[in-house]
Amino acid sequence: MNGADLLCDVLLANDVDVCFANPGTSEMHFVAALDRKPQMRCVLGLFEGVVTAAADGYARMADKPAATLLHLGPGLANGLANLHNARRARTPIINVVGDHATYHLKYDAPLTSDIDSLARPMSQWVGRATSADDVRGKAEAAYVAAVRERGVATLILHADAAWGEATAQTPSPVTLPTQPDFSRDALKAAAQVLKGGGRTALILGGRAMRADALDLAGRISAATGAALFTQRAARWERGAGRVTPQAVPYPIDLAVEAFKSFSTVILIGGRTPVGFFAYPGKPGDLLPQGCEVIELAGVEHDLFAVLDALAGEIGAVTTKPAGIHDFTARDLPTPTGKLTPDAMSMMVARALPEGAILVEEILTSIGKLGSLAPTMAPHDHLPLTGGSIGIGIPLAAGAAIACPDRKVVSLQADGSGMYTVQGLWTQARERANVLTIIASNRGYSILKGEMRNVGVNDFGRNARRMLDIDDPALDWCALAKGMGVEAVRAESCEDFARALTHGLRQNGPFLIEAIL
Repeated sequence: MNGADLLCDVLLANDVDVCFANPGTSEMHFVAALDRKPQMRCVLGLFEGVVTAAADGYARMADKPAATLLHLGPGLANGLANLHNARRARTPIINVVGDHATYHLKYDAPLTSDIDSLARPMSQWVGRATSADDVRGKAEAAYVAAVRERGVATLILHADAAWGEATAQTPSPVTLPTQPDFSRDALKAAAQVLKGGGRTALILGGRAMRADALDLAGRISAATGAALFTQRAARWERGAGRVTPQAVPYPIDLAVEAFKSFSTVILIGGRTPVGFFAYPGKPGDLLPQGCEVIELAGVEHDLFAVLDALAGEIGAVTTKPAGIHDFTARDLPTPTGKLTPDAMSMMVARALPEGAILVEEILTSIGKLGSLAPTMAPHDHLPLTGGSIGIGIPLAAGAAIACPDRKVVSLQADGSGMYTVQGLWTQARERANVLTIIASNRGYSILKGEMRNVGVNDFGRNARRMLDIDDPALDWCALAKGMGVEAVRAESCEDFARALTHGLRQNGPFLIEAIL
């Protein structure tokens, strides 16, 4: 048994049985060990940003970590943007990064770098396995950190630790520390505010966005009049028959308006809402001055138990929950003629199958989807959590691997889609059941909006050349077909309706380029 074998055994003993990988020379012993473990599913990404985003999508839906395998500091650096998104989502990932043999570091070989410093900003935990017998302890510590601290645990595996002989052993599942208890004082303070009748909002996140926890939040809302909000929840079980919090608006002015009347907010898995960016003359904190913030529980707590305790404290356990809609999106009229964001969103809302997973990396072409979501068939919603674009295509691949019996519908902007377009190849290789809809407006429209937000309304030649992607125009059908994914172009509502019907019937990857 070498260190690489031992690492695989630790992962498998703890039910980590999928590894998303883009390996190099220093990881070859780990690759060989994976080859000896048929229980481990190995998924290749042709770019490290695909690897890290796919692991994020998998873990969000599987409710357990995936492993990643990256090559030295440069490989890690290529994957950092989507590890940033995973960190913001508080997604458990065991991020294995190879390094040179310990005795080779002194030579400062061309691929030597400070991996710890690269990993630390995007990781909840960073550790090094410097010998074969060091592997088990570090791997188990990484697993505990990923699961209990809800985030990325980066394990740096030296090549000689991977190939070195380890003491023969059979790893067993680690015993996880119990979840921390929430503050009873904070519970009583929150209950007192809710019973006081003032304008109060609950800001939900983490597992408070699952259907059973949302049901409790809806009962609290119905009993007290408290409003329910969420901001970029990593996984939101939403749709008809489920309690629907209000998403914090992205535009600063709308967000400030949404919170202006509240005197207290209670955080249950959510964070104090802030603007994505600073704008001249506009606030970064979205709450009104003097608004009291009660931090009742974070993502590391049992948020269902927290909401259950709060509902019990205010006598709302048997109250009928507020904020539930019927499944009425199926009754929307079928749009005709020119394909627009509103028309596209209406057709997706009508057709989305029950139990689908909706991956969303689309802002300017989202149309009416946000307002229609509460009336759509029950589904899971996976958004871009950290704002670092280029997550949607591989996030959808990972979600499909975690849930092969569910349809994944990925709404993808064309500009951000090009960041990790290689994820289509992974979808094809893994036969992932993903329908990708590319909103092809041939520009970075979100950035055009941001230019206007900072007061620039007239775009000159240089600005247009940085914000438009129409010269040459991207051919998403050709790109998809070149990576093994069937694709069609839709230029009208009628085209899109036919393509959508076909794509939803497919049991495998399919792409629609929607020309908007």
